[in-house]
Amino acid sequence: MPPELENNVGITTIDALYNWAKSNSVWPLGFATACCGIEMIATVTPRFDISRFGSEVFRATPRQADLMIVAGTITKKMAPVVKLLYEQMPEPKWVIAMGACAVAGGVFNECYSVVDGVDRLIPVDVFIPGCPPRPEAVIHGLMQLQKKIRTESMLDRQERIARHLAYQKELSDEATRRHLGDDTKLQLPGLPT
Repeated sequence: MPPELENNVGITTIDALYNWAKSNSVWPLGFATACCGIEMIATVTPRFDISRFGSEVFRATPRQADLMIVAGTITKKMAPVVKLLYEQMPEPKWVIAMGACAVAGGVFNECYSVVDGVDRLIPVDVFIPGCPPRPEAVIHGLMQLQKKIRTESMLDRQERIARHLAYQKELSDEATRRHLGDDTKLQLPGLPT
């Protein structure tokens, strides 16, 4: 390489460039069901400033988001909605389970109406423990997700998508009905049966 270009030209791989861009522009879905939502909202405030990590754009629709932060308790009645929102998100997509309730049911563990962890419904990439976790913990979880995204090659991404699809297939129908009981037959208004 000519010496005059050494400071002006960077050489990298497509994977590294794609992953750098993707990891620094993760757009979360604004989805909170309980007190953890207040801590998630606090990460956007100037004191914590999640925009330093490219994630300040909380989307109102799953079709524009690539990260679902499940913040709070998921009831069995809410489970089909969580799965629907996850399925509407475009690939590549990631999930963070935030708080004890989303991770393992929390104080409502073994309650008849609460799902014992969102990972029983959708695949989770990062777990953030706490009740509720502080905004610093949410930012740390986001940084762990960014690290995971940066180290993923395009082939790894395809394998991850295949694992997600296999995981969804495994949890759908039989396994979800077994875990949730008969209330999985709940229909959302306006959707075909």
